Amino acid sequence: MHRGRKLVADTFSDVYSLLEPWIDHGFWEFEDFRPDPGSICVVGRKQAVENTEKFRALCDSDCVMVLANTAEGSDTQISVLQMLGLEDLVRSGRLLLLSGGRLPAEYPCLLHEHFLVRVVAYQENITAMERISDIFAKPEKPYQFLFLNGRARAHRKYLWHKLQDLGALDRAIWSMLEGRGLSNRSLQLCRDGTDLMAQPIPSRSLPVEYEVSRYRAFVDRSQTNQHHFIKFDVFDNEWGEIYIESAPYIDTYFSVITETIASGQHSFFTEKIAKPLAQGHPWIAAANSGFYRDLRDLGFRTFDGIIDESFDRITDDQARMDRVVLTVADLCGQDLASFLAACEDVCKYNQQHLLEVARHENLTFPERFFQFIDQHG
Repeated sequence: MHRGRKLVADTFSDVYSLLEPWIDHGFWEFEDFRPDPGSICVVGRKQAVENTEKFRALCDSDCVMVLANTAEGSDTQISVLQMLGLEDLVRSGRLLLLSGGRLPAEYPCLLHEHFLVRVVAYQENITAMERISDIFAKPEKPYQFLFLNGRARAHRKYLWHKLQDLGALDRAIWSMLEGRGLSNRSLQLCRDGTDLMAQPIPSRSLPVEYEVSRYRAFVDRSQTNQHHFIKFDVFDNEWGEIYIESAPYIDTYFSVITETIASGQHSFFTEKIAKPLAQGHPWIAAANSGFYRDLRDLGFRTFDGIIDESFDRITDDQARMDRVVLTVADLCGQDLASFLAACEDVCKYNQQHLLEVARHENLTFPERFFQFIDQHG
């Protein structure tokens, strides 16, 4: 309860566990739930999608309605609101948002770094983090970099083609869980009159010895869907990409991260960057312009002075991706054992800082949430 108002929450919402000490009632099915008048009602994305009419009606009541969708960034958040016809309610202040990505000022929104918290919430990952010294104790490695890719996105496919052309993927551990063709205006890649971005490429899971142990039995079956989204085949319909397997980090010198890119300069930190931060692995992030700046604003260190990170200031998407490719190629031509040694202090600092960020987010979220309600509710 807060200031005489009952707090009711979707048990499957991203923030339920953080607010649980203050929750008066939890619900499993929003369709069957009737909140008391004046309640503060936190609803996750799934329940809002499945019960949109009821959700919208309650936004016009005296309840304070909050859509909790902290596993999504700014673009997806806005597209969900538009798809459900809820954007007008947000702009008018009748619906409040909990988001994983920053939103324009006209959207009343509380930011929660969902993935930076979740990646260290699993004991398997904490155990993997303890192997950070194994990365730096192995200066001679069989591969140069780790390149993990999930859903088909333009920048992932663009980088795949560019790195493939350089022969760099022959010296990498890499995956591409969806190989379908794409069309994209900001990233164009044509050869002999063929739009390579629109052409499918084979989907590929990690080699079985580098996959998380609980999913190794499912790797073989994923190979049957060559151009489809094979993530659910690999991870047996679970959220498998959150788990860390140390082996591919130990056997490579750095990660090439294809982070989720939002339009404009709204950075969204997902498990893609959280995992190398947690494992203590050097990284190059192909993301939106300003991604490195925003990560440093959270107190993390980057590898400026060791890696040329000037691409972070390039606002043109294709020019930025091309510079990322050049940076990867340049790094692969260096003495990578010396590079790795130079990165060790930064990696160890980031691993510890990630734990501090997660603790701070968990500790301060309830107070920030209720201040947010008081301000907008």
